[in-house]
Amino acid sequence: MNSRNRLPSTLPSEPVRRVEAGPWAIELLPASAYATRYVATQAAIGFAFDSQCGVHAIGSDRVLPFLAHPNGLAFVPAGCDVLSESSGGGEYLRVVRAEGLALPGDQAFNNRIDPQAIRLAQRMRNALLHAAADDDWQAWALALAERATTHTALPAQPAGSITAKRLRLLDEFIDAGLEGPLSVQAMAGLLELSEGFFMRAFKQATGKSPHSYLIDRRLAKARALLRDTSATLAEIALTCGFNSQAHMATLFRQRLGASPGQLRKR
Repeated sequence: MNSRNRLPSTLPSEPVRRVEAGPWAIELLPASAYATRYVATQAAIGFAFDSQCGVHAIGSDRVLPFLAHPNGLAFVPAGCDVLSESSGGGEYLRVVRAEGLALPGDQAFNNRIDPQAIRLAQRMRNALLHAAADDDWQAWALALAERATTHTALPAQPAGSITAKRLRLLDEFIDAGLEGPLSVQAMAGLLELSEGFFMRAFKQATGKSPHSYLIDRRLAKARALLRDTSATLAEIALTCGFNSQAHMATLFRQRLGASPGQLRKR
């Protein structure tokens, strides 16, 4: 498996979490800067939990800017030449067949929004963060592979939809205001869209509601503070805009399968 090569950083990073189950190898790559280039020796399935931007060239000699949408399913076929760099990265799931058995499909793609793939990837991330006795890795990996190799046409984006440029602008707006309340009205206003249209377009682009996305951004910042600072859980909750430490802990357990204290210890 070709993991992303980490760039030097003055901050500690979460570890790469990895499990091998039967013919499958599964990795959870933390949000951190990376730069990599390789020719894929086997097909790989990817899933971006966060927005991430950088430059890439996938099966091409053209290096272009990219923005990976949160909840976006990706596929890289065997033999594909891959270059990808990002100064910030994002949490990312990678799944391959460890013994090299080919997966069907010869076209690379990313940013495919598939509700079943979202549920599977979130379940796998939770298990990698906090293992449980009933984890069924082989079934999950096989089901995710079926979603990635099913040829589902992506719907055309309507005028005014949440494009990569708009999503990046929205991310910057959210991250700058995480300490306080952020309303759907304010997010829609930033993009000059009506609230109703914004909510529908956002769900189509990311597979989640604006409110759910905001919670995920708060959790991502809280995880970074758990890793990079010695701030108390109460201070982190306040900084990230949660109502209380207890509220933050509840959302950690619901969405990540582990408490803030458990992740800090790990």
